[in-house]
Amino acid sequence: MILVIIRMKVLPEKHVELCQTIVSLIGSLRTGKGCVRCDFCKSMEDENELCILEEWDTLENLNSHLKSELFRVLRGAMNLLQEPYELLVHTVSEVKNRTKTRSQPEVKRPG
Repeated sequence: MILVIIRMKVLPEKHVELCQTIVSLIGSLRTGKGCVRCDFCKSMEDENELCILEEWDTLENLNSHLKSELFRVLRGAMNLLQEPYELLVHTVSEVKNRTKTRSQPEVKRPG
């Protein structure tokens, strides 16, 4: 599994514009070949610090994505940033205890 973290610091006056652009692209990013997950996040401490978190099945599919027209559009939108974006790529060889949970009240069963 390949994890990608793209960190961005947007100019305050361009915040809405960049967020709208990323939101318009995120659906297409999620359906890219090999994309397991793609999330768009905002810092709780600074609304102008944004992050895209991606999970890819193979490095080959990630590299294809990074060369794609869609990623070129995303990079173009990053001209609205206050400073250059940071792209981190992590290769994860093993994932333990991966579960999806949801807080639910305990159900009492008769018996």
